[in-house]
Amino acid sequence: DGHFAGDYGGPMFLMPGLITVWYITGKSDKFLSPQQRAAMVHYLRVHQQKDGGWGTHIESPSTMFGTTLNYVALRLLGEGKDDPQIVKARAFLKKEGGVLYTASWAKFYLCLLGVMHWDGHNSIPAEFWMLPDWFPFHPGRLWCHCRMVYLPMSYLYGLRFVYPHTDTDPVTISLRKELYCEDYETINWDSTRHWVAPMDNYSPKPYTMVLAQDLLSYWERYGGILRDIPRRWGLEYTAGYMAAEDLQTNFIDIGPVNKVLNMLSAWVRSGMDSNSVVFQKHLMRIPDYLWIAEDGMKMQGYNGSQCWDTSFAIQAMAEAGLADEFPEMTRKAYAYFERTQILSTEVSQKSPAYAYEDEASRRKYYRHVSEGGWPFSTSAHGWPISDCTSEGLKGLLVLKRLKCIEEWKEAPKMTHERFHKAVNVLLTLQNFDGGFATYENNRGYGWYESLNPSETFGDIMIDYSYVECTTASLGGLLAFQKYYPDHRADEVADAIARARKFLKAIQRADGSWYGSWACCFTYAAWFGVEGLLVCGEDKNSPHIRKAIEFLKGHQNENGGWGEDFRSCFDKKYAKEGMKAYGDEQGSGIVPTAWALLAITAAKNAKDIECVEKGIKYLMRRQQDTGDWPQEGISGVFNRSCGITYTSYRNAFPIWALGRYARVFVPAVKGAKAAQKKEAVKQQQ
Repeated sequence: DGHFAGDYGGPMFLMPGLITVWYITGKSDKFLSPQQRAAMVHYLRVHQQKDGGWGTHIESPSTMFGTTLNYVALRLLGEGKDDPQIVKARAFLKKEGGVLYTASWAKFYLCLLGVMHWDGHNSIPAEFWMLPDWFPFHPGRLWCHCRMVYLPMSYLYGLRFVYPHTDTDPVTISLRKELYCEDYETINWDSTRHWVAPMDNYSPKPYTMVLAQDLLSYWERYGGILRDIPRRWGLEYTAGYMAAEDLQTNFIDIGPVNKVLNMLSAWVRSGMDSNSVVFQKHLMRIPDYLWIAEDGMKMQGYNGSQCWDTSFAIQAMAEAGLADEFPEMTRKAYAYFERTQILSTEVSQKSPAYAYEDEASRRKYYRHVSEGGWPFSTSAHGWPISDCTSEGLKGLLVLKRLKCIEEWKEAPKMTHERFHKAVNVLLTLQNFDGGFATYENNRGYGWYESLNPSETFGDIMIDYSYVECTTASLGGLLAFQKYYPDHRADEVADAIARARKFLKAIQRADGSWYGSWACCFTYAAWFGVEGLLVCGEDKNSPHIRKAIEFLKGHQNENGGWGEDFRSCFDKKYAKEGMKAYGDEQGSGIVPTAWALLAITAAKNAKDIECVEKGIKYLMRRQQDTGDWPQEGISGVFNRSCGITYTSYRNAFPIWALGRYARVFVPAVKGAKAAQKKEAVKQQQ
C-alpha cells in the first residue's frame, strides 16, 4: 500500500496486559491463536535476563515492573510454575520482597486478575471526570496518553472489577502463593499502597501525591453515598468516553495500554459477552498491534509506525536524488500520504469517526482538531501529531515536485483545502512558549508532575513543547509557505519567529538539546540545528557553532557517534556510548547519521574533517546487501522506556550520505580547495 514497515516493539509491559485481558475474557483462540501464543512464549523466554528478571524494555536492567508482568503472562499462557525459567523469575521476585513492591501499573493488572486486593492499589476515582472544566486539576487537562490510560483504569477501578473465576481458577489460586513472600490472606493491603522497589521508582511520588492518595483512601473507605452518587455519574461518563474513543479510532485506540483496557471495559459493559458486537470489533484490531520477528511475537508500542517511517524514508531518498530512479516506489508513497491524511478522504469522512470532529464533540471528549493532520501510524488510528503532520506534509510536498509525480496522470488529487487544513493543525499545536506540543496544546501546569502517579515514567502529565516537534513543525510550515505564500502569512511568520526563540531558549549551555523521542542528544541536535537554520539562523551563529562543537566533542576515533537509552534515562550523554549494542568504541549507525545530518546542514568548511570521518564510518559499516546492521534501540518515550525503530538503520544513513554528496560537498568544496592550497603554501 506504499508504506515502509518496521518493528516498533521493545517495551516489555505491553503484551502482558493483552495476555491478561485474553485470559480474563475467556482465553479464546479467536483472540489469540495457539500459534500466536506459542510465539509470545518464545518472545518472553528469550528476553528473560540472567538474573531471572525482565526489564521495562528489552535493553533495560531487570525491574519488578517488567518481571511481575512477564512472569504472570507466562503463567497465564500455560507455562508451569516449576519450569526452570519460571522458578528463576520467582526467585528474583522473592529476593526483592515479592510483588507488593512492583509498580502501580503492574499492581493494576494483578488486581484485575484477582491476585492482589484492590485495597492494595491507590484510588483512581472516576468521579474526577465530573469536576467542572475550569477546575485547576481536571483529567481533561492531562497529556492525552496519560488521560486515555487512566480513563479505563478509573472505570475498572470504580467497579472494583475482578476476574470472575479467580477463586476457582487453579492458575490464579497458585499465583496468590507464588507472587508473595507473605501468606496472601494475612496481608494488610492498605499499608502496601505506596510500596515500590527502588528499581521501579524512576519518578518518585512527591509528598503531595502521597498525601492526595492517602486522603483518597479515606474517601474510598468512608465516602458512602457522597462518593457513590458522583462515582455512578463518573462511571457513566467514562463508559461513554471510551465508546467515543473506540469509534474515533476505529477500535484501535490511542495506544496498546488503553486498547486492552478499553476492550476489557467493553466486555464488562456487555455483560461479559465475548460475542457482543463491540467486543468483536475490538478483536478485529488486535492484529494491528502484533509484530513477529526473530525473537518471537510482540505487542508494539502503537499500531505501527507506518506514516512516520515512510515520511523519513521518502525524504531521505528524495534528498539523496534517488526518488525519481524508483518511480513505482515514489508513486506508492505519494498515494499512501494522500490516503493517510486524517479525516480528509471520502472514505474516512463516511466513517463514524468523522461525526466526532464537530466542535461540541471535541469539547466533550477533550480532543484537538484532527481533520487535515497526519498520524504516526495509519489514518484509521485517527490521532494527529504535530511532527507526524509536518513530516507527512513535507513528504507530499517533496514528492509533488518530482518528475515521476508531475508526469503521473493517475496521481491522487490533493486539493488546496487539504493542504490548508494540514497547516491549520500545525498552527493550533503551538504552545504559549513558542514550541510545539505533540497531540494537543499544553492544557495543564508544571505542578501537575507533582501528582504523577506512575512511578515508572517521567514527565507524563502534560503535553510539553519539544525540540523535535518544534523543528518538524517549522519544516512543515516553511515547505507549505513556498507553495502558499499568501495563506495565513502573518500567522505563519509569527509562528516561525516564536519557534526560533523557543529553540534557542531550550538549548543547554554546552550547546546540546535533550531528545525526548529518541536516543538522544545526537537526535535532538539534528532537529535543533536544522530548526534554527531553516528559520534563517546564520551557520556561524553561536547557537549553531556550540551545537556542532558539542557533537564534534563526542565523535569517536573511528568517526562514529553512539548513544543508547541511558542518555534519555540519565539526561546526560551516555558515558560508554552504545558499546552494549554498537561497535567496540561505542559508535552506532543511527546516532552517527543523526550527527552528520546536523553538521552537514550547516555546510561549514570548518567541519570537513569531522564530516568525512563520519561518512567513511557509515560506508564501512554498510553490508554487501546494501543493508546496515540492526543495532540497539534508538527510540524512547517518557524518559525511561526504550522502543525499537528498525527502519531507522537504513533511512538515516541514506539521508546522511545523500546530504553529504548533494548538499555539503558542493557547498564547501571551494573552501576545501582553499584550505589545501593554504596548507601547501605553509609547507613551502
